[in-house]
Parts: sequence; structure tokens; C-alpha cells
Amino acid sequence: MRVGAFHDVNFRKRIPAGSVQAYVLAIFFVAVAAVLRLAIGLLVEDVVPFATFFPAVLFAALICGIGPGIFAALAGGIIGWWGFLDPPMNWFRLSLGDQISLIAYVATSLIIAWAGEHYRKLTKRLEDEEKFRELAVAELAHRLKNKVATIQSIVTLRLREDPQTRDEILKCFGSLRATDDLIVAAQGKGARIGDILLAELRPYSGARTLIEGPQLLLAPKLALTMALLFHELATNAAKYGALSSPEGKISVRWSRSEGELKLEWRESEGPPVEAPNHRGFGTRLFLRALDQFGGNAEAVFAATGLVCRLSVPLPEEAPAAAPSALSTSSVFAAD
Repeated sequence: MRVGAFHDVNFRKRIPAGSVQAYVLAIFFVAVAAVLRLAIGLLVEDVVPFATFFPAVLFAALICGIGPGIFAALAGGIIGWWGFLDPPMNWFRLSLGDQISLIAYVATSLIIAWAGEHYRKLTKRLEDEEKFRELAVAELAHRLKNKVATIQSIVTLRLREDPQTRDEILKCFGSLRATDDLIVAAQGKGARIGDILLAELRPYSGARTLIEGPQLLLAPKLALTMALLFHELATNAAKYGALSSPEGKISVRWSRSEGELKLEWRESEGPPVEAPNHRGFGTRLFLRALDQFGGNAEAVFAATGLVCRLSVPLPEEAPAAAPSALSTSSVFAAD
């Protein structure tokens, strides 16, 4: 039996510990154990008198609590003594071996009942901690959304006479907010790189973009940084690159190799691109954003379109699903 099976079926919520229902269920376990012991005794000789009652005690303690567990242990001992020891219910006429067997059964059953109760308390504590964590994540996410909304209002008010800058800042906030939603959906563990890309490229024509790579889960801080980078690349492509022309295409491919995430953003069939004469905020963000993670980024203004390569170390415990190729068109069509 796998660990947590009783937690999965949630018996603890259905049957309160120590209730009348719990004792009735304990009686049922003991009755089943007695029938099984009788059936085995008819088929096989020299069976341990209390062999089938140990599981009954375990189930009663795990599902019903320590009280019903001890009750099952005592009831099983009495039934086993009365029905499977000779002579029944007479301590002084029992053989030494049967006396030891009865004492061992009682002692072992009490230990089993205590262990079952300990397991119940442990799973209850873990369940409560999980509920508290989920509540804390939801509360933090709610507060974060409120703060972002407040900042967006301030930006809108302060930059009402500079709509271009205002809109660019608000779009960055929108990208971060979308990634925050992905992180919250993953219970604060981070966001998958494919989901971040899909969220960022969703406003554009899906048939012109291809996303391919394993679904790596990025830590929250790295996920937010990657969201900013993808937003900058998508915005630049929409203004000057492949997404600014009807024929332009974008492919994003990544892999995990030697403990590093390696990603390539490649634009094609768009207008000719040239290296900028000066480094604006977006360029500086792109080139320096991964420094804090020990990564790097480079941009190549090729004749066929912009090519950007990113690499950043990933911790060994970062989970990854099997590689798969997804086109944004098929994903968007399913929405």
C-alpha cells in the first residue's frame, strides 16, 4: 500500500475520530478479521491465532482513531482467545506458548494503534500546513495584484501626457502580471517556460510562431525576468521585426544541456534589420537581465532577421517534462 492512501480517500473527514461510526467501523474490521481467521484455520493447520487481527487494528487506528484502534485490539484479543486458543478464556490452563502469543498480540496491537494515531496526526498537520500555504499564496497573489493595479494607476496618471512611454510601461506590467498568474497557478513554485512564451505571444498570429522545447519549470524570480525578456523581444518584433510584416515568422527553441537552459529566438521573412546605433532601455535590459543568474544573452542582426540566444544555469532539481513541439496556432485554437 502506498503512503497516503488513507489521506487520498479522506476517511478522516468522513468518519470523525472516536465517534459512534468509528467504533462501528472498528467492529466491522474485527468481524472481517475473525471470519478470515476462521476460514484460514479450516484450510491450514497451526495458524497463528491472532494473525488476521493485526490488520484490523491497523485499519481501525488509521481510519477511526486511537480509541477505536485500542477497542479493535481488545476485541480481537478476546475473540482470538475465545475462538482459537485451547482452552478458551482460561489463562491458567493455557500453554506457555499461547500465553506468550496472547501477551505479544496485545503489546503489538497497542504499538500499532499508537503508530496509526501518530500517522493520523502527522497527515492532519501536513494537510493543515498545505491549506495554510495555499491560503498564504492566494493572499499574497491578491495583494500583489492590488499593488500592481495601484502602480499602473500611478503610471497612467503621471504619464498621461506621454502615452507612448505610458503604454510601454503598462504592457511590461501586463507581462509580469500574466507570469505572476502562472506562478500562482503552480502554487508559488514558478512557471513553465513554454507557458510564459505562449502568454506573451498570444496577442499575435499563432500561425506565424513556433514554440519547441521541454516544459521546464523556472523559479519565480527567473520566470519573471524571462517574461520581461520575452516581452521585449515580442514588442521589438511587432514594431520592427518579423511580426511587423504579414509574412514574418518567429521560432523559439530551447533545451536543457549540461545544467543550462539554452534558448534561441529566431525571426525570419520579416523586413531587413539593422543593429541599433545606440542602446536604449530595452537593449540594456536584454543584455544585462540574466547577469544576476550567471547567464548571458546575445543578439545577432542577421540578414534573414534577428537571432537572439539566451543561456542561464538551472538548478539540478528543476523538473522537466518530456520534450514536445507546440505551435502557438494549435494552442490558441484550443482556447
